[in-house]
Amino acid sequence: MSMFEHDQYEWRETYFVLFDRSKRPSLERLQQRITRLNNRFVLTNLTADESGQFESLTVLSPDDFSALDISYLEGEEVVEKAAELAEELDTADCRQGDRLRLDRLRGCNARFDVLHFEQLVRFDDGEADDMLDPSALLVVLQELADETEGLAVDPQAGTFL
Repeated sequence: MSMFEHDQYEWRETYFVLFDRSKRPSLERLQQRITRLNNRFVLTNLTADESGQFESLTVLSPDDFSALDISYLEGEEVVEKAAELAEELDTADCRQGDRLRLDRLRGCNARFDVLHFEQLVRFDDGEADDMLDPSALLVVLQELADETEGLAVDPQAGTFL
């Protein structure tokens, strides 16, 4: 069940972690790594393929008023999107470190889509307050990138994270 189905959450942005499909983790391994980040994270909707490889999960972070839907994709669509992102990120003033990342990005054939949701807090007058803290998003993106030796990208901003 996606967080889109919960009316108390609102989608904010989607981030990618791109990597080589040979680095795809098992669901059990990813569950352990994310749980270790913060003992207040609640993991739900955990799914794996028939061999136990990660497919998807949801991370709820009540302290940050956020949730993350994370899903795995691979194949031609991912390869095309990685090439497209590399073109967008390849600018004349690109630093050397970013050039190396661009080369790696062009070789990616798998990715995690990380959909970031804000938990809405409504008051008696119906007004919503912005309580979102991006901490959960940032630490989970870094953990996913570390686990897969991948690259975390904000496609809307056109930047590596």
